[in-house]
Amino acid sequence: MRTYRVAIAGATGMVGQEFIKILEQRKFPVSAIGLYASDRSAGKKLFVGHHEITVKELTAESFQNVDIALFSAGAEVSKHFSPIAARAGALVVDNSSAFRMDPRVPLVVPEVNPEDIEWHQGIIANPNCSTIQMVVALNPLHKVNPIKSLSIATYQAVSGTGAAAMEELTNQARMVLEGQNVVPHVYPHQIAFNLLPEIDVFLDDGYTKEERKMMEETRKIMHADDIEISATCVRVPVFIGHSEAVSIEFTNAMSPEDARNILARAPGVKVLDDPSVSLYPQPWLAAGTDEVYVGRIRTDLSRPNSVLMWIVSDNLRKGAALNTIQIAEEAIRRDWVKVQNH
Repeated sequence: MRTYRVAIAGATGMVGQEFIKILEQRKFPVSAIGLYASDRSAGKKLFVGHHEITVKELTAESFQNVDIALFSAGAEVSKHFSPIAARAGALVVDNSSAFRMDPRVPLVVPEVNPEDIEWHQGIIANPNCSTIQMVVALNPLHKVNPIKSLSIATYQAVSGTGAAAMEELTNQARMVLEGQNVVPHVYPHQIAFNLLPEIDVFLDDGYTKEERKMMEETRKIMHADDIEISATCVRVPVFIGHSEAVSIEFTNAMSPEDARNILARAPGVKVLDDPSVSLYPQPWLAAGTDEVYVGRIRTDLSRPNSVLMWIVSDNLRKGAALNTIQIAEEAIRRDWVKVQNH
């Protein structure tokens, strides 16, 4: 079997560490692996399998003789280093927002639009975490009955912000329970026992950048420029697992039973939907798993031809690291990765 030399940029971050874990779990055909991060993290040691590997500082020379480069080091780092890696001959799969809406860069969820990988020019973008799980659930329905509009409310875990946010939630929860005053650092307000309808920066139209990402990325991934979309994205005091309440207006009527049957056969989807025994997706149960879970499927009584559903997934795995690695796997499967002469 052909094997590949892999570089991970941002190896010490939460998603970078998930990359390492998932490559091992999925038995990705790695012949050699290089771990890279900023100069602050260089010198740290991480285990890959049973081997301890030293993290090196990310430089322009990091991608010599690399076949596949997995990036999760932030948009500015990706903007600088991804083109360098691509010019060196690596296939770059980038987890940041740097290239998502670039018309020359495929934006891919393998269950939805794997064929878009083919027209890559060295860089493939991994979508936003909240977008990924939603389109995995929506696309099977859209193929049967085209979607006209979406109304979305998200409930997003603090791990989407990073390790510092998870630590802040832990510390704030303890302080609140002990009756102490909380001073927020990561977020503009206290996150413990609270909800913040602000993810990323506010734009001039009153939407946040996160809400815009969901709207624009969904259309690009699903090749559906005419879907009308509105979103409200909320940060919630949950460690891992994003949840979404989505109202879907179809071109024609669709019953909840039809939606359940379609989703039960859809790749990457698991239906958990039995209100009689309180069976529905929950972030606590989704954490550490790979599926997109769908439940609370019912008719939206407020508008015709519409169905409501509740969608939950692990934002660090399917929402980030897993989807990135699935893109690389799909590129390998279709023989769209150029292997360097080592």
